[in-house]
Amino acid sequence: MTNENNMNVTFSERRTGLFKEASEISSLCGVELAIVVFSPGKKVYSFRHPSVDVVIDHYLGRNTPKTHITAQLVKANHDSNVHPLNMELTQVCFYPFHFLQYVL
Repeated sequence: MTNENNMNVTFSERRTGLFKEASEISSLCGVELAIVVFSPGKKVYSFRHPSVDVVIDHYLGRNTPKTHITAQLVKANHDSNVHPLNMELTQVCFYPFHFLQYVL
């Protein structure tokens, strides 16, 4: 009995950790994911973002609407991060050449 209890407690802790990591990666990286876990007691637990249907459709190669809110949010996040980084890169790359022009 103790071994079974330990296994259930370990499963519960690991499941919670797995779902927490899945939540973080989905929100930080904008990924679509679904996780299905069966407990030692044969109960089913799942985590999905944004929905199981969207993730399965994407996996099976079915067309999903291009106006899906997740795609819009990911694109907006990408665009808002890329422009400042490109500006910074441009300044870093061209600054030494601009400086050398006055030195020479």
